[in-house]
Amino acid sequence: MAASDAGQDECLMSYEKLDRASPDLWPEQIPGVSEFAAKSPLSSPQPTWMSELQSEDIGLLQEFGSLTTSQLIDKIRGLQNLAYQLGLDEAREMTRGKFLNILQKPNNKH
Repeated sequence: MAASDAGQDECLMSYEKLDRASPDLWPEQIPGVSEFAAKSPLSSPQPTWMSELQSEDIGLLQEFGSLTTSQLIDKIRGLQNLAYQLGLDEAREMTRGKFLNILQKPNNKH
C-alpha cells in the first residue's frame, strides 16, 4: 500500500515553473492589496514590546530559545540556586549589619 501511495504522489507532482516577472501572466495587483499588506501586522519591523529591549536582552532571548527542554530546565534550576544563594548572602549581611549597629536609626537628640 505504501508503494502505491508513493507512485500516486509522483503522478501529482508538478515541475512547472511560473515566471511572475511577466506582465502578461501577472498584470498589476488587485487594487488595494498592496496598501492592505503594508498595514498588516506581519509587515511591521518589530512588536512594540521588543522596542524596549536592549541587545543583551535580545541575545538572552535567542539563547534561551535555542536550548532544549532539559537544557532550559537546567538553566532555570541554576537561576533558582543562584537566587537562593543571594538570599542567604543578603540574610548574612543583614545579620552582620544588625550586630555592628549600622542599621540603627540616627538619634535626633544631641
